[in-house]
Amino acid sequence: MAFTEITTLKVCDETTRSQALQVIEQVYLKEKQWIRLPENEIPHNIGESAQYSWFLALVNQKPAGVIRLVYDPSLEFPPELEVTLDAGVDLDRMARECRVADIGRFMIAPEFRKNIRVVLKLMRAAIQEVVERGYTHFLTDVFESDPNSPLHFHTKILGFERIGSHLRGELNCSSTRIILTLDILKAYQRLRERKDKIYLEVTEGIRELLDEKLAKRIAM
Repeated sequence: MAFTEITTLKVCDETTRSQALQVIEQVYLKEKQWIRLPENEIPHNIGESAQYSWFLALVNQKPAGVIRLVYDPSLEFPPELEVTLDAGVDLDRMARECRVADIGRFMIAPEFRKNIRVVLKLMRAAIQEVVERGYTHFLTDVFESDPNSPLHFHTKILGFERIGSHLRGELNCSSTRIILTLDILKAYQRLRERKDKIYLEVTEGIRELLDEKLAKRIAM
């Protein structure tokens, strides 16, 4: 069996930006036709951005997947999105009590979609980035009818919880968007209890960090 090396890099220069754009062009432009100009997705000065982080996965040095983080997104949804929140959801409370990072643009090139380690390594990179910055929750949208939707993975495996839906967004897709949120340390507790391959891959190298953050929360 051929050796498979999977690495994750933070997109911080023109080389990594160009590699990330290859994935975006392949998936969001050519496959799904959700965007028109891939180069508009990642600014040239991404290495200096305080609002965004992008991560890139490489399989044997070939661009395989990307993920984007947006820090402190507004929790006030504009009317044109046609958002419907589930019963009991209190966004004002969430804004007061949580530090939220939007996690999205999560895409894997078709030839690598059967390799779940690509997905898990991108999630691990994102978790480490936000936890080190003091964020506590992820917020994301997933497309309900997209055949490659991570809805099942997010909810059944990682523990994301649905808080609502909306009909429109910035991507050219007619599918309903399901709004999900994840308490990162709560999800870590669930994974730690299972101690399965998902846990080992997602938390590799960051268990000490997560244990420290979890102990501080419990002590509060």
